[in-house]
Amino acid sequence: MGAGQPRVRALGPGLGGALADLVLPRTCAGCGVPGSVFCRRCAGSLGSPRVATPRRVPRGLPPTVAAGAYAGPVRAAVIAFKERGRAELAGPLGAALALAVAAGAAVVPARPVLLVPVPPSRASLRARGRDHVRELVTVAVAELGAAGVAARPAPLLARTGRVRDSTGLSVAERRANLAGTFVRRRGVAAPPGALLVLVDDVLTSGATLSEAAAALAGTGPDGHPPVLAAVVAATPRGGPGRRLPGPTWPVAGARADHSR
Repeated sequence: MGAGQPRVRALGPGLGGALADLVLPRTCAGCGVPGSVFCRRCAGSLGSPRVATPRRVPRGLPPTVAAGAYAGPVRAAVIAFKERGRAELAGPLGAALALAVAAGAAVVPARPVLLVPVPPSRASLRARGRDHVRELVTVAVAELGAAGVAARPAPLLARTGRVRDSTGLSVAERRANLAGTFVRRRGVAAPPGALLVLVDDVLTSGATLSEAAAALAGTGPDGHPPVLAAVVAATPRGGPGRRLPGPTWPVAGARADHSR
């Protein structure tokens, strides 16, 4: 059990998933092949950070980098992590988020790098019982730190009000649905020279990130919104986006083998 103990501590809210691994065979969340939570082949879909652009870019959307496309095994893994309680997937998906953050930070160098998670709605917290984006941020910060990137989480935003399910809504309707739901936390500000990176799991229409970015305006000493955003994956919109140079560590995490 010695080798398993650090993994249980790292999972935190996903302790149940870690205990289930002791009695249930593991299968890849992307392709279903037994043996790993996210096999190397599927993880390869998250190894090429690219600039992500929705079909219709909403006003105020910060430049966004995605580690992969929200399709195929990546989509299956994100849904399994987000909706089906497979909290152990925070490892490989958080490492993918770190790739996206590092690629963006290399283009706009600044220190320190502050990862600002998009806060969940009250309804999603009740339904899932956990803040899955914050779990991804925790892993990403650890990955970045081990790679020599000065990064830390920065919960600068809070959620207020109620929103309805966005399924079937247009971009304009999604934006209206989210208007005013993000607020800055009182008494919390970004230090001078910091690079704010707004983070979420998936980019679809861009409505969530643009609204969250608007709420972040004024958190820094110069009053500007975040420099960029980073996500695990983005919904494919035709041709591939511009590829960015990524760091040298693999998505699955060379320092902590999340696939075993």
